[in-house]
Amino acid sequence: MVKKKGLGRGLSALMADVTEAETVSENTANPGERRADSIVPIEKIHPNPDQPRQSFVESDLRDLANSIREKGVIQPLIVRQIDGGDYQIVAGERRWRAAQLAQLHDLPVLVRDFDDTEVLEIAIIENIQRADLNPVEEALGYRQLMERFGHTQEKMAEALGKSRSHIANLLRLLNLPETVQEFLRRGDLSAGHARALVTADDPEGLARKVIAGGLSVRQTEGLARKGTDDKPAKARKTSAGAAKDADTIALEGDLSAALGLKVVLNHPSGAESGSITIKYDTLDQLDDLCSLLTKG
Repeated sequence: MVKKKGLGRGLSALMADVTEAETVSENTANPGERRADSIVPIEKIHPNPDQPRQSFVESDLRDLANSIREKGVIQPLIVRQIDGGDYQIVAGERRWRAAQLAQLHDLPVLVRDFDDTEVLEIAIIENIQRADLNPVEEALGYRQLMERFGHTQEKMAEALGKSRSHIANLLRLLNLPETVQEFLRRGDLSAGHARALVTADDPEGLARKVIAGGLSVRQTEGLARKGTDDKPAKARKTSAGAAKDADTIALEGDLSAALGLKVVLNHPSGAESGSITIKYDTLDQLDDLCSLLTKG
């Protein structure tokens, strides 16, 4: 079994192990056979019961199985050794399922010594990188990485090759009502539509109006500013009574997503100074905030 590169590895180090299999497939003519650590009988490879992704589209698996019959498994699975000399999948369950449909007997693998926490972390990362995730699923993946493993938006952006604003904007979607999130999951709304609804007074009512009217993102932004009844929506106020501008409201959303707490900014227009209020519901949240603010 391959030894870990060191305890307490960060997200970038885990990503390096995950992307090694991709590098193998890009740089060799027959990478599964030449660069994999081992060729393992398929019956000795088992899925991870804690894999966050439980649904696999049957038609996609059949398409992948057809490709595997023609070209073989180009990208090795990442596995870890378990009791009895068998292996558990860390990354690559779709390939394993498709290989079964293609009736393969052996699979190329890269063997890594991951603990249970790292296995879950990598499973979430692999899911985030899948192109077929909807915006809500992707946002939930980012939130899991932040809440369960303490990763910051900056670290995730660096390791996953995403912009920080992309991650922050997706996390803001999780502030929408569940009904609106379901519209987003089904594809009735785009991420652009949903972002326009985040700061609206009645996002669900607006979402239904947008879907019924087939409105564009620009039209949705205008509707969100006006309100569902086409009257001016009640503007958010600073403590001084002035309406908050769009940039201040967006920054509040970004900070709230980053901290996982309600953040209120009071910044009078044209002023250099202002105040920030962070609201917590439990002493644990306060303790986490203090720890974050005193790092380094």
